[in-house]
Amino acid sequence: MRDDHTTGTDPDAVTLGRIETEIALLMRLGEATRRATGTAEHRVLDRAAYVILRHLDKAGPQNVSALAARLNLDGSTVTRQVSALQRDGLIARTPDPADGRGTVISPTPAGLQRMAAVRAARTRLYGDVLADWTGDDRDTLANLLHRLNEALDARNRRR
Repeated sequence: MRDDHTTGTDPDAVTLGRIETEIALLMRLGEATRRATGTAEHRVLDRAAYVILRHLDKAGPQNVSALAARLNLDGSTVTRQVSALQRDGLIARTPDPADGRGTVISPTPAGLQRMAAVRAARTRLYGDVLADWTGDDRDTLANLLHRLNEALDARNRRR
């Protein structure tokens, strides 16, 4: 699909219009692919739980405020998501060693196991989708997506 949504001949505007369209399609097709995938591993965690568990696995235990700031979400949203994860036995709360009045959140072994299952299923899926891409093309895509995510994150933090 090629839909530039731009008038005039400014090459930068045309390119940015293409990027906007491709990102919109990526988001829609990514969600549709997730829903259509028949394996149970894709469904053992919702998107929010997966992102929280991935972050905690990488960054270590954190309080809700730090987690909300890192994920660019409202604290009340993260509190609700964390409560659901705790109810399902996927995270644990322990006293915050830096401030005994608060708690820190960490993944449980069950949470890490579910997160690993989803990650493995997604890795297999993208391996299948990108099977005919060269290793260099896959590496380039990974690097460019990382740069895009960093730029989006930096923009959100400046606001």
